[in-house]
Amino acid sequence: MEPILVYGFPLGSSMGLVAALEWLGKPYRLCRVDMLGVMRNPSYARLNARHETPALVTDDGRVITETMAIAHWFAARDTEWRISFDPRSAEADRMMQLMAFINTGFTAAFSPLWAALEMDPRDPVLQDALRRWGREAVIARHDKLEAMLGDSPYLLGDHPTLADGVFVGVARWVDFHEVAPASRWPRIETLRRRLEADPAVRFASALERGDAAAGSGALQGHISLAEVTDRFGRG
Repeated sequence: MEPILVYGFPLGSSMGLVAALEWLGKPYRLCRVDMLGVMRNPSYARLNARHETPALVTDDGRVITETMAIAHWFAARDTEWRISFDPRSAEADRMMQLMAFINTGFTAAFSPLWAALEMDPRDPVLQDALRRWGREAVIARHDKLEAMLGDSPYLLGDHPTLADGVFVGVARWVDFHEVAPASRWPRIETLRRRLEADPAVRFASALERGDAAAGSGALQGHISLAEVTDRFGRG
């Protein structure tokens, strides 16, 4: 069977993994999940006990969670190295380094901002402190990424890779949370705009919004969360 990527909306980091599947070009299916709704239901724990996206049902029916583990699964099956590199190469090491940075400190820096936004019941004093803390952390991590970027069109070379997929789903959060003008980081902004214009990213973004869109043809359709949970959930 085709692998099934469980991806979240709104503004899920997993949008970039959908784009990566399009770049990879092999058949896959999707399961679209409301992260503010059904993902919080007890039944979702059968897929991921931490109630998070993304999750991947592999072609042999196993469930893998965590972005880095899913990206590793993609790379291991990228026999033509469309979105990765020879695993023994310097480029592969660099790609893993960038993905690890983006998936840990860069993404985690937004956690206080999400916590403030989703707090219920509201606590204005604590929410204000979280927003100040989060903005400082996000700015610091953007400064570090800006310094890490070279002059290539994408994070690594002349075409998008898994690292770009991991990046693009998170990069838009700086605008959503109104942290600072994107122009503060010109290299990051240039990369973002290039990726956001990419057909695979535009396709993934449209699906995330719930819009109809035409992709590469690799997508074999969506599967409901109930079906995925019934067939592949634990317990």
